[in-house]
Amino acid sequence: MTETDFLEGQILLVDKPLDWTSFQAVNKLKYKLKREFPELPKKFKIGHAGTLDPRATGLLIVCTGKFTKRIPEIQDAPKEYITEIKIGVQTESYDTEKPEILHQDYAHLTPDIIRETLLKFVGEINQKPPVFSAIKIEGSRAYDLARKGQAVEMKSRKTTINYIENVEIDLPFVRFTVGCSKGTYIRSLAHDIGQELGVGAYLTALRRTKIGTYRIEDASTKYLDDDFRFSDIDNFD
Repeated sequence: MTETDFLEGQILLVDKPLDWTSFQAVNKLKYKLKREFPELPKKFKIGHAGTLDPRATGLLIVCTGKFTKRIPEIQDAPKEYITEIKIGVQTESYDTEKPEILHQDYAHLTPDIIRETLLKFVGEINQKPPVFSAIKIEGSRAYDLARKGQAVEMKSRKTTINYIENVEIDLPFVRFTVGCSKGTYIRSLAHDIGQELGVGAYLTALRRTKIGTYRIEDASTKYLDDDFRFSDIDNFD
């Protein structure tokens, strides 16, 4: 690969590690590319096609050069996630960022009740994004306001759950694969499932496995390694 290849446009399928932000991953790639190819212009275009939360792992698509024009198209594609939730307890962030609160007894819940409840969320649903999210409210990120202790009112939005399958129940944990439209917050889905069950729930693990036709099997963590060199690769097909 040469700097011309990246200016003309490349799509990098990155397997994002735990606790990395999508912004950090893109910045690391940009730094590595500009260090390896000094001839790249100062305002070299590079960006990701869909944020992945720090507490999530999996497929992050990064576009370079002219291919950054394809970002909206990729972002609009349906997504798939392998999901784990813990029922009978909640967190303020709807995931593992915040400590557990509001423990409730779930002994009355059977596998059939849980499976039936999950299926209620398949189709078009109304969903409120988590307060701890990157959505902007009057110019500020919601998570910045929430971390300052300010009250944040999130507006509901319509989203679509295409399927929930491969359900595994090992209480208090429930694992499943979910396919959804763009803009879906799996953290909110976990929270809403807990509310429907009447005992609370939060997201304990999340891995994005598909965006449109792009799959996690074709992604790699090597692009973020300090000793990896892009010039050693002939192409990304």
